[in-house]
Amino acid sequence: MAFYLPLLRQTGKDYLIMLKSITLVFISFFAANSVNLSDVDAKELSWATLADVEYKDVYLEELDAWFWQPEFGDAVKEYSGEQVYITGYMVPVDVSTDYFVLSRYPFAQCFFCGNAGPESVVDLRMKKEGRKFKQDERLTFTGKLRLNETDVYELNYILEEAIENK
Repeated sequence: MAFYLPLLRQTGKDYLIMLKSITLVFISFFAANSVNLSDVDAKELSWATLADVEYKDVYLEELDAWFWQPEFGDAVKEYSGEQVYITGYMVPVDVSTDYFVLSRYPFAQCFFCGNAGPESVVDLRMKKEGRKFKQDERLTFTGKLRLNETDVYELNYILEEAIENK
C-alpha cells in the first residue's frame, strides 16, 4: 500500500509523468527478460539436418595423422551463413576459456564420450559472456551457422554470436 500512496497524492500533469515513467520501467523490464528477438527471423535447425554429411579420410602431413573431412549435403548447405536456432544438451568443454558445445545427446552419449559422430555437436561461439552453464542442461541457442570443412582444430558446425533463448 505504501508504494501506491505517492500515486494518490499526485495530480494532473505530475500524475501523468509518473504514470508514464512507471510504464516505461515495466516495459523495459519485461522486454529485457523475455524471449530473444534475435530468434524471430531465425530458421529452426534440426539435428537430422546436420546429419546430412559424409566424411572422407584425409591425411595431413603436418600432423602426421588421418582425419575425417566433412562433405556437407545440400540440406546442411542451405543453412550456411543463416540465422538459426537449435536445441540440445550443454557440454561445458572448458569453462575457463568459455568453450561450450551443444550436443544432440547428453554428455554420456555425446561425440566426446559416447558413440555419436561429429555431426552431433555444435561449437557455441557466444556473442557475450553468459551465465554459468550446467552439464546436460537442455537449452536452445540462436546464432549464425558456419560450416567448417578444413580446419581440423575446430568442430564441423559452429554457431557464431550464439545467444541463449529464454
